[in-house]
Amino acid sequence: MPDSIASRVGAQLPPRVQATVRDAADARRRLALCTHPRYEEARQLAYTDLARANHTLAAHNPGLVHTWADPNHR
Repeated sequence: MPDSIASRVGAQLPPRVQATVRDAADARRRLALCTHPRYEEARQLAYTDLARANHTLAAHNPGLVHTWADPNHR
């Protein structure tokens, strides 16, 4: 989907959901950066933030839920 269309669709979301979408995207980016074992604490924090954001997103629209960025997540 082109960015301009995604922006228009996102503008129709309630402000709380817009903020949550940004939070989930930030958590996914942090997960992608925290792949080394020494970053375990930061990775766990990002998982917590992503789970919190997904809870809000699922309540609004289950299609907005972000998946885990780490393919090794169990």
